[in-house]
Amino acid sequence: MKILVCIKKIPDPEIPPSKFCVDEAKKEVIPPEGIPPVMNPYDCCALEIALRVKEKVDSKVIAISLDEEGSTEIIRQALAMGADEGILLVDKKFRGLDSHLTAFILSQTIKKIGDFDLILCGKQAADWEEGLVGALLAENLSLPLINSVSEVSYQDGEFIVKRVLLDGYQLISVKPPLLLTVSSEGIKARLPTGWGIIEATRKEIPRWGAAEIEAEPLPEYLNHPRRRLLRLLLPEKKRRCEILEGNTPEEVSLKLSERLRKQGLI
Repeated sequence: MKILVCIKKIPDPEIPPSKFCVDEAKKEVIPPEGIPPVMNPYDCCALEIALRVKEKVDSKVIAISLDEEGSTEIIRQALAMGADEGILLVDKKFRGLDSHLTAFILSQTIKKIGDFDLILCGKQAADWEEGLVGALLAENLSLPLINSVSEVSYQDGEFIVKRVLLDGYQLISVKPPLLLTVSSEGIKARLPTGWGIIEATRKEIPRWGAAEIEAEPLPEYLNHPRRRLLRLLLPEKKRRCEILEGNTPEEVSLKLSERLRKQGLI
């Protein structure tokens, strides 16, 4: 069995708010100095699901990451956790991709890889929180899609998938190939082992650009971005303190209710 896991590098979501900065002119997030990026937590859960399937079914797990800077840290983390191979997608033409272009690049990569049984993605990325790439990738590859997955097993040629709902869960049986987006409910991703880290540093990581995955020229519908980022900024927090005075608690309460009513809060 061949399992593909799409992973993404993001700024650490646990960084203190004071360390978070944006360049409003370039409309970009400024990486905090001294704090390395991490693998998207939802993608960590997707990789954990793949490794659990691998423990019970003879499988090869391949991690795929698109990184415009060419950094291999996240791929090597996946290898240290237990992935068998990693592929890094890096090209100067991969800068500033929206969800549609990202899904296209990933789908071209998967077509180059060839036969597979299962694709796993995090249900969303913890930086932009859009949650579109998994669904678009399934559409590009004409695959059945199940989202918000928390458990996967393989029995008698079919995947048994547990899908999280607001008030419970669904159990779904589906034949491969298919694509799943993974939630984080009840999943704790394993930590890389010491020996896994050593092995990961020894493995060669292929680097594929636009030419290698035959992503040139872009399809006509992708030549023009479907959306534009108009502004990126940090929210301004303004606080104002006003003391209401009165001779009795009832008088102060009346003033407070009048003030709240004028503000449209009650």
